[in-house]
Amino acid sequence: MKKYLLTAAIAAILASAFAATAFAQQDDKTPEQREKEFYEAIEKEVERLEDQLELADWQVFYVDSILTHDYKCLQDEYANLTASKVSNSDLYYDAQDKWMEKIYVAMHKVLNEEQWAKYEKIGAARDKKARDKRLEKKMKKAAKKQDR
Repeated sequence: MKKYLLTAAIAAILASAFAATAFAQQDDKTPEQREKEFYEAIEKEVERLEDQLELADWQVFYVDSILTHDYKCLQDEYANLTASKVSNSDLYYDAQDKWMEKIYVAMHKVLNEEQWAKYEKIGAARDKKARDKRLEKKMKKAAKKQDR
């Protein structure tokens, strides 16, 4: 099966990044090995998007830059949460949603209309809808707290 969902790739990268940070004591991999795997996962995602969306060279550069920067920032935010001994999983979802939204917005600026339509069909639209739903739920919960 040639087509993979964007969320599956993102989840794999995020799981790898989180696991590398959260379970560093139990991991026999060196930080260099984990970093290498992190960048290899991004490279595979860029290649997948290049093939599926038929990206131009300049677009490949921007997609790679966007994913590398934003995933690294997400990984750093996860590391900070872990170092702070945060156990509330909602905070990890909030961090993930924040950086996935930034990727979504940045990708929209790089892709043309046809590519954007394909990008949304391979999972971006569904992911956006899920993020928006979580945000709406969070806002409703905050509004209920204020009403008390």
